[in-house]
Amino acid sequence: MTSDATQTGQAASVIEKVRDLITGAECVLFDFDGPICRLFAGHQAHRVADSLVDWLEKRGRHVLLTEEELGSDDPQDVLKAVARMHPGSDLVEALEEKLTREELRAAATARPTPYADPLIRTWRAVGSRLAITTNNSPLVAEQYLTGRGLADCFRPHIYGRTTDLDRLKPAPDCLNRALTALGARPAASLMIGDTPSDLIAARRAGVRFLGYGRDQPRMERLRKAGAATVVDDLGQVLHLVRKLGRA
Repeated sequence: MTSDATQTGQAASVIEKVRDLITGAECVLFDFDGPICRLFAGHQAHRVADSLVDWLEKRGRHVLLTEEELGSDDPQDVLKAVARMHPGSDLVEALEEKLTREELRAAATARPTPYADPLIRTWRAVGSRLAITTNNSPLVAEQYLTGRGLADCFRPHIYGRTTDLDRLKPAPDCLNRALTALGARPAASLMIGDTPSDLIAARRAGVRFLGYGRDQPRMERLRKAGAATVVDDLGQVLHLVRKLGRA
């Protein structure tokens, strides 16, 4: 078999797996930052993380990050570290509010994930119920979706971060809240996520999982975490949803 034939066979296999995953999905739970948009496309995440550290230091607080957190540019890692050191404190609540303000600023320049907008509208049009299940503030998802004319595809099912950070993914809390509110059967539901924590949360909630990675490192990270099906193009998912909707 030639290399081209091998690649064609692998692509056909992925499409078949995606078709199996999405067929019969009565409810679709979207992670927000990644599958729907790049929240920090114009408002760099590492600068937001640095600003949170600066904010803490000006108040005489120093955050101790793990080795993994030091290698990450995710501002949520700073919030998690503070919650670990000062659980349930006013400091955690104040820092969460500051991060929400930064996320709201970022939402104004967020970049839509290719094909995400028509995929959401098409899935809604063929009768699936949709929800957002995110570790970002639900206010941020609501603002972004309203700006894209997509909020009505999800309302009122937008479930995100609270000040209780123990409920963040990989805990399945936001997924379970969505499933309960939608009256959805976990086995008939699908989550689209882009991180290992999304995958773990989906498993804990008992829903199917479709991984999305916009580049090879992100795809490989999901595969190493155990994701069976990962795509880098939501266009092929959109094509299948349209095809199944016509069947």
